[in-house]
Amino acid sequence: MPQQRLLLASSSPYRQELLKKLGLPFSCASPNIDESPSKGETPETLAVRLAQTKARALAATYSGHWIIGSDQVATLPDGTLLSKPKTHAKAYQQLAKSSGQSVTFLTGLALLDADSGKLQTACEHFTVQFRHLTAQEIQAYLHKEEPYDCAGGFKMESLGIALFEELQGRDPNSLIGLPLIALTNMLIAWGRNPLLEPQDP
Repeated sequence: MPQQRLLLASSSPYRQELLKKLGLPFSCASPNIDESPSKGETPETLAVRLAQTKARALAATYSGHWIIGSDQVATLPDGTLLSKPKTHAKAYQQLAKSSGQSVTFLTGLALLDADSGKLQTACEHFTVQFRHLTAQEIQAYLHKEEPYDCAGGFKMESLGIALFEELQGRDPNSLIGLPLIALTNMLIAWGRNPLLEPQDP
């Protein structure tokens, strides 16, 4: 029986760079889904549902694949959801609200066997304590990185690290958008151990 191929259900360059760390060959495709939260949905339920939905959206087109879906939501201590801001004004508003706050990032992960329909899911929690930021710092950061496609309005993998006082969580990769520790455990559970496979050339 031929080995199932891996497909990352994302066009995110950040997630692609993370998945390369495991050294396994994979391809990418972008699912077209509605990312709107449902009424009464918790942040964790939302993150996992969107990860599953991304994976399932590509299953019919990509037989013979294990499909990796991932999605992230962020919440303030009062429960306010922080989305991908898209605009400078919205990003400024989100970072101003996050200043001095402890923001929780929930990253949903799904691994779907497109042929059998078997599914594994997880949700990784990661907490970021923001420094007290001045308006000048927020504006300068946004002009330098333009992180408008990132949940919370920052890029942790680059200058965004300067916004923080402390990071707390099991897997810092989850903050960028793909929990590699959880994904590795899922792959091993289905018989694929990245440590024991030939590396992707």
